[in-house]
Amino acid sequence: MVRDAPRQIPLSLPHVARFGDEDFLVAPPNAEAHALVTGWPRWPDRLLLLVGGPGAGKSHLGAIWARASGAAVTLTPDEAIAALRSGGDEPRVLLDGAEGADENALFHALNLARERRAHLLVTARRVPTALWPRLPDLASRLRALPVARLQVPDDATMKAVLVKLIDDRQLVVEADVVEYVARHAERSLGALSDLVDALDRESLARSRPVGRGLAADVLARMRHQED
Repeated sequence: MVRDAPRQIPLSLPHVARFGDEDFLVAPPNAEAHALVTGWPRWPDRLLLLVGGPGAGKSHLGAIWARASGAAVTLTPDEAIAALRSGGDEPRVLLDGAEGADENALFHALNLARERRAHLLVTARRVPTALWPRLPDLASRLRALPVARLQVPDDATMKAVLVKLIDDRQLVVEADVVEYVARHAERSLGALSDLVDALDRESLARSRPVGRGLAADVLARMRHQED
């Protein structure tokens, strides 16, 4: 009887994503949004809505703008309100994550940004719909904003981001395995991050490099978890 190789228990070590300017991979699906956001202060309006799905790069692109503009980085409307009030003349604020936030506070933050002549970048997973936001006045305010859209990644972007994530974790993966993973992975940059994390952990557990067989097992397991 052939026994499986013993598995190690990998330590859950912290992984720090790199949000530097040079780490944002500009490609056709995100080039227009990147140009619009980084074109500050030549925005079409002082307020801008940046939209994209999970893992599309909203926080990364927002961080690039915040460094370039000296903006305060906030995660809730209440934090944004505080930054707008204390930011001096024409403050600059990033509100990273509008969906799920208190809608009355978000409405107040948008109004205050107008009053203070602030530059405000707001990120969200989508533009306003019939389901979000529920507050009609807030929906009206958000629909009036110019939008920078991070589109669904194409094949070239998927591969480039996969290579970056593998490099971030200092994994050694052959080019043919990268091609295989890019073809079979869920078409989401957020899912790619989870996938590379799973590949790293499985490689440590098996004490083996990330080969095609290991990658196929991890991909199958992740698809099964989604079902």
